[in-house]
Amino acid sequence: MDSPTDQAPADKVVTDTSPQVETPGGTPPGAKPAPPKTPLTAAAARPVAKPGAVVESTPDPPVNKMRRRIIWSAIAASLVAYFLMFLRFFLPRSILEPSSTFRIGSPGDYALGVDTKWQQQYRIWVTKTSDRLFVIYAVCTHLGCTPDWKASENKFKCPCHGSGYDSEGVNFEGPAPRPMDRAHVELDAEGQIQVDLARLYAWPKGEANKFDEKGAYIPL
Repeated sequence: MDSPTDQAPADKVVTDTSPQVETPGGTPPGAKPAPPKTPLTAAAARPVAKPGAVVESTPDPPVNKMRRRIIWSAIAASLVAYFLMFLRFFLPRSILEPSSTFRIGSPGDYALGVDTKWQQQYRIWVTKTSDRLFVIYAVCTHLGCTPDWKASENKFKCPCHGSGYDSEGVNFEGPAPRPMDRAHVELDAEGQIQVDLARLYAWPKGEANKFDEKGAYIPL
């Protein structure tokens, strides 16, 4: 029969509410298992950077530096080119154009007929007749092409649309509506022929002929 001290009262039951920790095998009976690591414990275990510490960054590879240099150089070159184009737009272009006034020698330097030696440089022909010398502006009055002098046919022929002119620049065939213009000519103090392409004499269709005006020719 059990003693009164060995029996616990029925109304006093002790319940152990502490969490059960599983003890790994081979652990001595007296050793306490290590508590599980919580996120707070793991974060506390990380080393904390000291204030004022310098963190060294990885140096930029030379390839990246070269690429950036090439890109910035291309951008700078483009900006310079656009700036020069902007300036060129506002500069007067007449500075680069040849003067409209020039000298072509004396009347004695030319024989009767058509002389084409100034065609490439000044786009003119010098025509000398028995009583006058005049300069024809070598521009077709149809669409502005430069006709060719056909010495065998004694005429100017436009290669664009077939307009034909006689040796004095008067149209007689093709779509040209009127004769070619003549430039202003005069003799300077030295007896040289001075030509001014800024002053032209025309013979519009159905209007008065200006080829006989003073300055349209040099009398011989």
